[in-house]
Amino acid sequence: MQSIAVIGGGVTGVTTAYALVNRGFSVTLFERNRYVAMETSFANGGQLSASNAEVWNHWPTIVKGLKWMFRPDAPLLVNPKPSWHKLSWFAEFIAAIPRYAENTTATAALAIEARRYLFDWAEREGIAFDPEHRGILHVYRHRAGFDHAAAVTKLLQRAGLERHAVGPAEMRDIEPNLNGDYYGGFYTPTDATGDIHKFTTGLADAAARRGVSMRYGCPIDALSADSQGVRIATDQGHESFDGVVVCAGVGSRDLAARLGDRVNVYPVKGYSITVELDDEASRQAAPRMSLLDDETKLVSSRLGDGRLRVAGSAEFNGYNYDIRADRIRPLVDWVAQCFPGVSTRKATPWAGLRPMMPDMMPKVGPGRRPGVFYNTGHGHLGWTLSAVTADQIATIIAQAAEKANGAAALQ
Repeated sequence: MQSIAVIGGGVTGVTTAYALVNRGFSVTLFERNRYVAMETSFANGGQLSASNAEVWNHWPTIVKGLKWMFRPDAPLLVNPKPSWHKLSWFAEFIAAIPRYAENTTATAALAIEARRYLFDWAEREGIAFDPEHRGILHVYRHRAGFDHAAAVTKLLQRAGLERHAVGPAEMRDIEPNLNGDYYGGFYTPTDATGDIHKFTTGLADAAARRGVSMRYGCPIDALSADSQGVRIATDQGHESFDGVVVCAGVGSRDLAARLGDRVNVYPVKGYSITVELDDEASRQAAPRMSLLDDETKLVSSRLGDGRLRVAGSAEFNGYNYDIRADRIRPLVDWVAQCFPGVSTRKATPWAGLRPMMPDMMPKVGPGRRPGVFYNTGHGHLGWTLSAVTADQIATIIAQAAEKANGAAALQ
């Protein structure tokens, strides 16, 4: 197995292509947009956050979702219109609740390991992506949220994460510009932030220099696989490969079905604003520390001196890319409340669809047919987990190739 097609040019597809070409494979990456990182990897919250590894498969999440269902500005919003996809996904989501603690700890362990790969690759390739290594501060306005975070911290610490409670005074020391009243917080000094779009485009350039063939503006028209290999048809023609890795985000479900697999990814929309800190007063008033506000479920990241990214929301509304004003307004209001000295005159809105599996664990591994592999379904932690799952799938493919070569030598 020497030639591999990677479908998807987001952070997961690009890291996968990079990991594969470094193992000596001939790699071709297919991306339907004109450039990499133009969908979910364009303007996310920026956090590389092992501290946000808690999976959502928890009864309190369901209760909150039901309470918020008819609030257009709610952090979690579910369109009540039924569909088989949505119903099946939520059924599997509920079925995964008994694995809540196990999956939270496993996700945190993955996130911790991912740091090493991502920052090593960035340093090796000279990628400038506005990284900040100040940690992440989770803030809680009420005791109930703080107490739940204390329980979650124990699960994260099992994975080896350094995270500790801080009081209001220490919170002010960590982020002096934060306005408002808070019960307390939890600080994770080893977490980081960065611009996912800059990283992905930089790594794509590096992958191309190392020999990856980049096919942009190239949606997949037909896809099949059998013992003779993988065949891909696009408007650029028909090509054959020894293997394929599906890294297509919310498009992975459809591609998997063509290959005889069921990958039950659901698109969960998230929103962000990028606030341009054009004046000195805003730059001084904006936070340097990356934050997660438990009350609003919003995160913030400083991207260099001149930008503040605020992101959040989880909207279950199918394959819908619309940017709703009533979903953007809470993000702008949050900046005005928590950092009143920051001008939001220039706040660019964005929305992207997170590819989320029902158990909140990424799908990393082989499919049913020979040569078919998946690296998808990372949900809200695609940026955080991308480098380690790319290394994992590249290792799996290399082992499969070695096994196939050994079998051929015996014939």
